Amino acid sequence: MKLTDNVLRSFRVAKVFRENSDKINCFDFSSNGETIISSSDDDSLVLYDCQEGKPKRTLYSKKYGVDLIRYTHAANTVVYSSNKIDDTIRYLSLHDNKYIRYFPGHNKRVTSLSMSPVDDTFISGSLDKTIRLWDLRSPNCQGLMHLQGKPVCSFDPEGLIFAAGINSEMVKLYDLRSFDKGPFATFKLQYDRTCEWTGLKFSNDGKLILLSTNGGALRILDAFKGAVLHNFGGYNNSKGVTLEASFTPDSQFVMIGSEDGKIHVWNAESGMKVALLDGKHTGPITCLQFNPKFMTFASACSNMAFWLPTIDD
Repeated sequence: MKLTDNVLRSFRVAKVFRENSDKINCFDFSSNGETIISSSDDDSLVLYDCQEGKPKRTLYSKKYGVDLIRYTHAANTVVYSSNKIDDTIRYLSLHDNKYIRYFPGHNKRVTSLSMSPVDDTFISGSLDKTIRLWDLRSPNCQGLMHLQGKPVCSFDPEGLIFAAGINSEMVKLYDLRSFDKGPFATFKLQYDRTCEWTGLKFSNDGKLILLSTNGGALRILDAFKGAVLHNFGGYNNSKGVTLEASFTPDSQFVMIGSEDGKIHVWNAESGMKVALLDGKHTGPITCLQFNPKFMTFASACSNMAFWLPTIDD
């Protein structure tokens, strides 16, 4: 089944889960699309089975809190940032609920965490104005970059380069093998003082970069030339909430939630809005991602919703 405008418009909430007492701050699909794990401000990690459509287990990180949760390539393991006590990144085995390793180094809140799509490398960006490069097998930071401002960062789909959005006004591209030589490309964007960048993502085809903000605007850039291809607005975000925006896996569409529980979808190429979906969320939709393998997506406030299409196009 192919994702088209009509199929997207037909999506409806199939299941709602009320496992959390506070907002879900992050979630991540496993690469095979079979499970999803969420982190919440109530200090819990909830693992869901996407095929059976039900929660499987709940773990807690009461002492350190949990945010920015990411699956690693190893089965049943995740990395996440702390939002209490310190800013150490933690590597957890879900199987026996034991920490495998800690990654200390940042001294302010971690705001970006991106796992390499190809190996055990990951990068983290923090309010301490640094980006750190890590390897899951070692607690020691493998590389450190001092920046002129707060970063958002992500690997590209090949895992060869990473992008850093700095101070909400420029995007720098680095080659992973020689990042210490500085960026090989820098794109300066017009600064928008009404909002800050809160997320950066590549499309799966590697051609586009999506910048999300804590305001009412999204941008898509050409990943090679840095030109702004589209500015998307018209969704509600008056309180400066960090709303996650995502590409669909085929790189054709961009979607974002809003503070009024609705999901807005645009065509990434034409810039046209193709769908407005009502998830009946009780709070702002802070997390939104399409399943990498199956025709379903998830959205979250303090509740988690699984969506399915209602037509076969």
